[in-house]
Amino acid sequence: MANSAYFLDDAPVIQGIAKPCPGWIVGYTAVIEKLKLQIPLPLMKAMVSEKYRNAKDESWLVFSAAYLPQDHASISKIQALYNHLVFALKYEGVNLLVFAKLREQLSNEELLALVNIEPLGQYSRRIWFLLEWVSGKPIVGKSDINKKSYVPVVDSKLQFAVAGIKSPRHLVLNNLPGTNQFCALIRKTEKIEQHLSKSYEEENRKKLAGIRKDIIQRASAFLLLKDSKASFTIEGESPKSKRAARWGIAIGQAGLNDLSKEELIRLQQLVIENTRFVQMGLRKKGGFVGEHDRVSGEPIPDHISAKYEDLDDLVDGLIDVNQMLIKDDIHAVLAAAVIAFGFVFIHPFEDGNGRIHRYLIHHILAKKQFADQGIIFPVSSSILDHIIDYQKVLESYSKPLLDLIEWVETKDHNVEVTNVTKDYYRFFDATKQAEFLFDCVADTIKNIVPQEINYLTNYDAFKAYMEEEFEMPDKIISVLVRFLEQNQGKLSKRAKEKEFRMLTEREVKRIETTYTEIFGS
Repeated sequence: MANSAYFLDDAPVIQGIAKPCPGWIVGYTAVIEKLKLQIPLPLMKAMVSEKYRNAKDESWLVFSAAYLPQDHASISKIQALYNHLVFALKYEGVNLLVFAKLREQLSNEELLALVNIEPLGQYSRRIWFLLEWVSGKPIVGKSDINKKSYVPVVDSKLQFAVAGIKSPRHLVLNNLPGTNQFCALIRKTEKIEQHLSKSYEEENRKKLAGIRKDIIQRASAFLLLKDSKASFTIEGESPKSKRAARWGIAIGQAGLNDLSKEELIRLQQLVIENTRFVQMGLRKKGGFVGEHDRVSGEPIPDHISAKYEDLDDLVDGLIDVNQMLIKDDIHAVLAAAVIAFGFVFIHPFEDGNGRIHRYLIHHILAKKQFADQGIIFPVSSSILDHIIDYQKVLESYSKPLLDLIEWVETKDHNVEVTNVTKDYYRFFDATKQAEFLFDCVADTIKNIVPQEINYLTNYDAFKAYMEEEFEMPDKIISVLVRFLEQNQGKLSKRAKEKEFRMLTEREVKRIETTYTEIFGS
């Protein structure tokens, strides 16, 4: 069958990726492969198999033969393309990169033929809308339609969408969660649905109910500093306490200011203490994340940033979509994943992108009132605890693009991108990023915040005991607790002989026993 088809392919391996079983690629994967569109294959690829029933794993959707799109030599190539796009919209959702590249590659005559197949049908109207929306240009010769009910562009059973606005020309409801300058889509996976069912906002409020206000305030202050230090550590830096504290204050103010280019530059100035060696503001040259060859100095990129010529449009789009998502009912964590990871993929600054990226998570969670005012989510702490997963999530976006981005080395061993790459940064699948961020938020609520509050509660109890029994000053109690923490609840021989030589052996035993009873073993 594949030999007489336009798009079907029964090869066992596609672009170095093995199929899970014998069969034909269909939908977006078939269109990308056969038209040689310069975009990554979808994270979830679709295929049809005669031998296997419907199945699903982390990267493949396998359908039975009954789902095979009509694709053979007795129909036109445009008809076969339409059939695969209809299949994709039904079962895979919207892939904006595919429609952007189709708009570039097909002639106006081909586009007109494509959207005039079943011109009043819902899939034809959605295809028509998407082809015009991604480019901002109408297809010449295509007239408006009427006398049909509106259909949503995004199938909300497959992907997350916003409330949307009507497009009278196409009679569709544009519920895409973005603009044609920036729009990331998130698939509805079992993992995300499980997270959504748990109502973390309410769970967090219940856990904090009944906790003394002063403990919550002290926990928040410590977690702010902890999150700030973690954010620097992720970047491979060990900042001075003053610098970490300054960035912690900025995190604590997340959500107070609206996002704008000026606000992003203000944040960069807070992150970068010494600006002598960094060009501040939006980049005026290429950028990449990675290493340099130790001998030649040649760049070895892990991630290539958006072209500096595209930054104004991309950042404007990101800011506009940020406002859209804050006003919409879309879940705060989903909105934060789209904006924060969109920012770091664009990488608009020469330095400071990673820390601002994680700040944006705080900003959107605060703006959408995910937590009570004054309570910070130390997401960077959780990210640091899951740094390998974080790197994999970043690479899941960046690595597939490395083979598609053409670049040359500059005199200062930077990269200069030579092909058109804007679409890669304005349209992408943010599903893996959303799943990861939900995991971090869950970890923060279930572990990091309760652990700190529990520690402070225990510390106050131990401090009260020491004050009552030994009239010990706060400063010395703090030193004592630190020694006990470092030595599994026991005072070292050195501590007993120096800092706490005034204590008898019997008193030391009482203190160690009380510490263990309060803090646990």
